[in-house]
Amino acid sequence: MKTTIDYKEIEDLSKQYYELSNNIINHEKYIAYSLTHHSTAIEGSTLTESQVVNLLEFGKTAATKPYEHHLMVSDFYKAFLFMNYYSKENTQININFIQELAGLVVKSTGGLVSTIGGDFDISKGEFRLCSVRAGSRYFPDYKKVPKMVNDFIKETNSELQKVKTFRQKMELAFKIHFTFVSIHPFGDGNGRTSRLLMNYVQNQFKIPYTFVLKEDRLKYYKALEKARKEEKLEPFYDFMFSQHLKLIKRELKIILGTK
Repeated sequence: MKTTIDYKEIEDLSKQYYELSNNIINHEKYIAYSLTHHSTAIEGSTLTESQVVNLLEFGKTAATKPYEHHLMVSDFYKAFLFMNYYSKENTQININFIQELAGLVVKSTGGLVSTIGGDFDISKGEFRLCSVRAGSRYFPDYKKVPKMVNDFIKETNSELQKVKTFRQKMELAFKIHFTFVSIHPFGDGNGRTSRLLMNYVQNQFKIPYTFVLKEDRLKYYKALEKARKEEKLEPFYDFMFSQHLKLIKRELKIILGTK
């Protein structure tokens, strides 16, 4: 059964949330903590949301959790701060920004990889020089990656100047997410980087961040795969709009103190 998306409701609630949240001290910081928790949990981090807050706010580690998971969380948060700063200072993206962002995402967990195609350093945001697979899906040949990323940048910068309506802006953010993760240009951190690029667009247009909740991880992967198989973005758009609405409603309940 096809999901009916009420774009007007999503737009109105997003505006209400954006206005209310701007009047709350440290709200942006704690949303960043929550976004960090969920984005890293999708990729395997076992830190709870409270453990993420303790780590980022107070530098406290969780003795029962792998140290690598702490590094993943810390790296992602630093990458988020970089994205947030860049999006407020720049209206277009470039290759240096993308590679620096990707490098920050895996700064402490990435490293040098040696392949038949050559050596590349994941922690520096260098493009992969090998094939990459996720589940049963292989991503584009590494030799195609530089051109694909350059085309992605040109198209993104062009569309950033054209979109006008709330729906167009949101669909552009989701499209950028989908396209970039489907290129999979790096040895690691592609999902996290693609979600930060989505947030970059939303920040440009003063739209509340969308992030995928860890409990919806399987639905997220299914939406990505369905969009790829059907060669159309609507299944992914539907999931992401519903995820955005779910997040906005949750946050408004907290702000307004409603049940």
